[in-house]
Amino acid sequence: MTLVNYRDPAALADPEGRWVRAGVLHRSAQPFPAAGPAVVELLTAAGIRTVVDLRGAAESEPADWAEAQAAGVEVVAARIDPTSAALEASMREMTTAADLGAFYLLMAESAPGAVALAVEAAARPGGVLLHCAAGKDRTGLLTALLLDLLGVPAEEIVADYARTTDALPQIFAGLAERNRAALNDYASGALKVPAPLLEAPAGAMAAFLELVATRHGGTEAFLAHCGVDAATVEAFRAKAAAPATAAATVVAAPAAGGAAC
Repeated sequence: MTLVNYRDPAALADPEGRWVRAGVLHRSAQPFPAAGPAVVELLTAAGIRTVVDLRGAAESEPADWAEAQAAGVEVVAARIDPTSAALEASMREMTTAADLGAFYLLMAESAPGAVALAVEAAARPGGVLLHCAAGKDRTGLLTALLLDLLGVPAEEIVADYARTTDALPQIFAGLAERNRAALNDYASGALKVPAPLLEAPAGAMAAFLELVATRHGGTEAFLAHCGVDAATVEAFRAKAAAPATAAATVVAAPAAGGAAC
């Protein structure tokens, strides 16, 4: 199986190349099962040289990316563990998309080192793939922060996040096959996690971006709080920002017999 929920956000959020250089930033769910030859071929064709694994240690297995690593792809473990007491308390109180957005900020705030490591990896040469388990929550918030650094409008970031909705049936099937005990009994409705976590509601990402702005003064300030230095931010922008378009200069030729100004 190839990667589920895989995409280059630039192709959909910025097809005209106004903000993001295509081919440098990719996102997906975890490999279902381990990444085999088809996934390695996809990574190679896309120019992906670094995979950033945002899952907690208990969620990952050594075989997940072994073939890709053997092919020369570097895997960076930037662990964002969603099982802390504060995050579990937040999940118990979650009922709305806005609550999910607040949960995303709490996740990012709870793992500043992992956020910094992920951004540093994204600034490395070559294409980078971000993934967690579903490619929705941790992947969504990191992708949003990186796109915001490049000036992508909030509505486009939100739309890219919401595109995961189309992949949710495949994601749930993959997670069920990998670890049935950790997944909701989706068919019976016996939910063990809040409903918003089983969706990709646009309001969650809109709320997350707004909270980053209001509580931290914006993405760049938040990343500085996490330990990302200015040089890393500039390196990422230099790599991932769309090439600047020079303004066209029209030089008017003087009329025949006229004096040049």
